Amino acid sequence: MIREINTICGTERKLLNFKYNLKVSTFFRSFEGPLTSSLVREPGKFGLGQLPQKLSPQQTTSSVCGYCSVGCSLSLHIKDGKAVNLSPNKDYPVNLGMACPKGWDALNPIRSPERAKTPLSRNSRGEAMKSIDWEKASNIFCERFKKIQSNHGQDSIAFLSTGQICTEELALLGAFTKFGMGIKHGDGNTRQCMATSVVAYKESFGFDAPPYSYSDFEESDVIILIGSNLCIAHPILWQRILRNKRHPKIIVIDPRLTETAMQSTMHVPLAPRSDLTLFYGLANLLIKNNYLDEDFIKKSTSGFENFRDFVEQFTPDKVSEITGISITVLNQLTEIIGTNDRVSFWWTMGVNQGYESTRTAQSIINLALMTGNIGRPGTGANSITGQCNAMGSRLFSNTTNLLGGHDFREYEHRKKISNLLGVPIEKIPSEPSWAYDQIIDGIESGKIKGLWIIATNGAHSWTNQKRFKKILDKLEFLVVQDLYSTTETAELADLFLPASGWAEKEGTFINSERRIGHIKKVLPAPGIALSDFSIFRLLAKKWNCESWINKWNSPESVFNILKKISSGQPCDITGIEDYSELDKHGGIQWPLSKTDSSAIQCERRLFSDGLFYTKTKKAFFIYEQPKSNPEKTTKKFPFVLITGRGTSAQWHTGTRTGKSNILKKMYPEKCYLEINEFDATEKNINDGDVIKISSPRGTVSATAFITNTINRGQTFMPMHYRETNVLTHQVVDPYSRQPNYKGCSINYERNNP
Repeated sequence: MIREINTICGTERKLLNFKYNLKVSTFFRSFEGPLTSSLVREPGKFGLGQLPQKLSPQQTTSSVCGYCSVGCSLSLHIKDGKAVNLSPNKDYPVNLGMACPKGWDALNPIRSPERAKTPLSRNSRGEAMKSIDWEKASNIFCERFKKIQSNHGQDSIAFLSTGQICTEELALLGAFTKFGMGIKHGDGNTRQCMATSVVAYKESFGFDAPPYSYSDFEESDVIILIGSNLCIAHPILWQRILRNKRHPKIIVIDPRLTETAMQSTMHVPLAPRSDLTLFYGLANLLIKNNYLDEDFIKKSTSGFENFRDFVEQFTPDKVSEITGISITVLNQLTEIIGTNDRVSFWWTMGVNQGYESTRTAQSIINLALMTGNIGRPGTGANSITGQCNAMGSRLFSNTTNLLGGHDFREYEHRKKISNLLGVPIEKIPSEPSWAYDQIIDGIESGKIKGLWIIATNGAHSWTNQKRFKKILDKLEFLVVQDLYSTTETAELADLFLPASGWAEKEGTFINSERRIGHIKKVLPAPGIALSDFSIFRLLAKKWNCESWINKWNSPESVFNILKKISSGQPCDITGIEDYSELDKHGGIQWPLSKTDSSAIQCERRLFSDGLFYTKTKKAFFIYEQPKSNPEKTTKKFPFVLITGRGTSAQWHTGTRTGKSNILKKMYPEKCYLEINEFDATEKNINDGDVIKISSPRGTVSATAFITNTINRGQTFMPMHYRETNVLTHQVVDPYSRQPNYKGCSINYERNNP
């Protein structure tokens, strides 16, 4: 019997039947089974093209990606009320229809069967964790922390948060801990990536205010990338550079010949941690050659004369000797910066994660100020943030800064917050919290007895990993709140609280260009896991904070509170009506006050009027004598270790990317060390050898990767592997308290069995 071949779409099915007049049983084994039905395609809706039936959505909605600070928008494909697939949002002004590998597979890690589904607890260290309900978990949380405060004082508890949760969640956490629990000390993992830029901008501009829009990548004549492997760390931003029709010069300043440096027009391989000397030397040469915007300097800056006198000591000979850059190249850089109209300076972790990182960032700011490369299209001293909501953490986490970028030390700021929130002013601390490293030191000294860690994996990501784990053992009570109970930090916890992922809750993220984007709940959380927002509310009520917590009853209600708090601040967002307006406009950059709301622009940069956020409205030239690396190479440890992003498929400690079978195929399973080919020859090490790597902190094993992209005497190890931070040391920048991840001393040798 001739039957219609109904497992092939459209005209193909009819043509086969007509042409060959075949019996189905001679051609197909099954024509109505699950395999064949999953291959049936239908015309796509919502502009998505043809899709398999099982992935064909009934509707779509947009949401901001929960990985990095670029803040791409993803179009989520909804079927039966759940996200079944996603694609990049082509109408969003950030990514313009593009996504990196992490973005394309963003749903799978949070759908992993390894997700934590219930709270877990144990009575004593060494015992196995047991599942409990939320009632018991909240009781344990309150009873144990209150007991510690009773025995050791109010300040004996601290928390460490993250740039990975929503702005509204960060604000609620800060309000609950500071005003409810009476916790003075709390910081976040943005201390590991962005604290340097925060302090640098505050001191130079008067506020933590990255001045740029991503469109500046497309409007620059010269793009200078400093300590930034943009192709790997922020591939969407690299695509924005490739859209630049001005044919810009792309200069990469980095010790390594990175993937980005390979694509540049000029690579400047300076000696590790010599950045500050280089930029002071360039400033001196710009002055000597009169490549200055004297009008801008006079009207919009302060302190240039003293700065000019200071940099005279950084002669080309001296700078060349310290940095390893020839005088010829120094002169070339000077001419490029001085003779082009639109020069933009961009930096990431290569600058931020250093022992003198704040002054280094400010030395870049100084170059922009003295040449007038700020406030205009294609210019700026531009820091690219790390985490998806690091900017939200910087402005609204209520950790080292009072909500909305206010200052704990200012009475008027505390009074404002007190009046708006209905919190007694005496409950608001009059000084900032300890920073991350100071909290860790406080645990070691016995001042901190209880710690609450939210959505971060410090036992992997913090420097000197062995010390960190030993210090946590000194705690009387450790609470960890995360998506997975299997992180290195969660495995140390006395109480574990399961949280929702980015697609399982609602709120906002703020990206590197100050754009506030809306994230939406499109998946249910596994088991009885709750959003971080719901966890904070539950614990606050159990702590008896009802007097004010009822006002914070939903993410959008908190967003409205934050709008009021931001009023009059540089980060004013009173002009944003609600979440729907964020969707309508493709996200909105701050500031947007009520008086500005009638003219919402897609992209805006700061300081176009030459006015800054200081009392004088002028930007400051800030500088200081460079210091030598506190950990010098020795005969025992003769090599410098540099750390950084490995591939575009890796993210931080691998907590999420390690749950993706797709992403795991895109990077080496085991840790590796990049070694200069001549150094390897001297040590009789071959590519692929298992090697032993040691520093004053510890010893690890890794695979040797022999390459000519790293200079002699230098090595590179991706930060995503747990071995890396066994080697790094806890030296921090004195102003930002950000760790120096990129300059410790190591040795390596063949690991003979």
